[in-house]
Amino acid sequence: MITGATKAKVDDIWQKMWEGGITNPLEVITQLTYLMFIRSLDAREFDAERMEILTGEPQKHVFPQTPEGKRMRWNVFKDFEAEAMHSVIANEVFPFIKTLNDGTPFAQCMKDATFGIQNPKTLQRAVSGIEELMRDFDDHIGDLGDLYEYMLSKLSTAGANGQFRTPQHIREMMVELVKPKPSELICDPACGTAGFLISAAEYIRSHFGDAMTEDDWSVFSGEKDGRRQFSGFETDQTMLRISTMNMLLHSVELPDIHYMDSVSKNNTIHGKFDLILANPPFTGNVDAEDIAPELKAICNTKQTELLFVALFLRMLKRGGRCACIVPNGVLFRSNSKAYGQLRRELVENQKLNAVIHMPSGVFKPYSGVSTAVLVFTKTDAGGTDNVWMYNMKSDGYTLDDKRDRDEKHDDVPDVIARFSNLEGEKDRARTEKSFLVPKQEIVDNDYDFSFNKYTEIVYEKKEYPPTSEILAELEDLNRQMAEGLEELKRMLGGDSE
Repeated sequence: MITGATKAKVDDIWQKMWEGGITNPLEVITQLTYLMFIRSLDAREFDAERMEILTGEPQKHVFPQTPEGKRMRWNVFKDFEAEAMHSVIANEVFPFIKTLNDGTPFAQCMKDATFGIQNPKTLQRAVSGIEELMRDFDDHIGDLGDLYEYMLSKLSTAGANGQFRTPQHIREMMVELVKPKPSELICDPACGTAGFLISAAEYIRSHFGDAMTEDDWSVFSGEKDGRRQFSGFETDQTMLRISTMNMLLHSVELPDIHYMDSVSKNNTIHGKFDLILANPPFTGNVDAEDIAPELKAICNTKQTELLFVALFLRMLKRGGRCACIVPNGVLFRSNSKAYGQLRRELVENQKLNAVIHMPSGVFKPYSGVSTAVLVFTKTDAGGTDNVWMYNMKSDGYTLDDKRDRDEKHDDVPDVIARFSNLEGEKDRARTEKSFLVPKQEIVDNDYDFSFNKYTEIVYEKKEYPPTSEILAELEDLNRQMAEGLEELKRMLGGDSE
């Protein structure tokens, strides 16, 4: 965890960027990410120099071994005056890193990058701020991931395609439900900032780290040829850079993160992954001609929220698991045949494990959309028996735009505990916040996954007095009203006399 002092340093850098005219939070993150990458290159160059001294053997260098190459190093230009620093970074360092072909995922994402800090003084302040900030982490790089997560928390607007950051505690809840294991291949086909992949990596590290073999760790870091544990796809180049840096700072050095329109014909992945975790885009349609035909076979639609779930089924191995977020309309909508087709596919041909309804404020301030988590296993042979349903009322934070911590109202630990003991759910009444629903009951209700379709609402019995007593009270009220009117008449009559 990062300290309040570290957060204050980040906030100060952020403020300086705003004062310099860079007010879009995504652009601030992007430009700071570039600078962090440039600094990391200097650290790699220093390691190469140190190894040459220790071994006496030539090493692969990042920068040209020339005066011009030396000038491009962070440790050199960080002390330049503002104008000179801006000239070196904008005209030498940035063009250089765009052509860097060292095989690392981040370098591959830099080809179309644009340097956006036009004010030399703003750049100098950002470089000085990052240098002061990063020095705190040079000896314990593991905390850099927490630092970057804090920076990402400042993103407060949804993307153009309807994507937005999934809160960390929701990601961690979903990871707890599917329990990733070492060497399992894990994918998020709409990875955004790679939050789900990082939560899965942290789970594996904390639960299995001491028992993992050298081969497990090589798959984890991505260093094993042809077998990288973490894969992510995106159509937004900016998000690709951010997600790759995020993984790097969380010690996943070579993730398989690259550009791909996941639901298009260009994605030919079948049966590869053990686990998929995702919060795919909810809005928009895809051009019908671009959609992979295998997805149309599951649900003939252009709606992205349906196509992605169909995609997950195609990309999973048999026995592979998925936890994904969908808008509530996927659970019950019947005005389009495709919605019913997808629900039927999950129930009849796969194994639907759980439907967890989340409160509508979970994604504020990005959106107030109501969502649910689907948990299912790919079998291609059915297997749905009893589907576990849970109606979350709270997630440990206020459900307004502020999203302040609210520890007294938090269903997340209860969701995890109950799902981990489904045997204990068998006797739960339909009046409770969770229960099991037999497959046949779902079939009889046209594959409706709505919680309200299966819950029982018990109205508090109201006891009323006997009718004779009520009539007596009415007669008494009428008598009192009549007496009052007579008194009023006497008073008015007395005034007229």
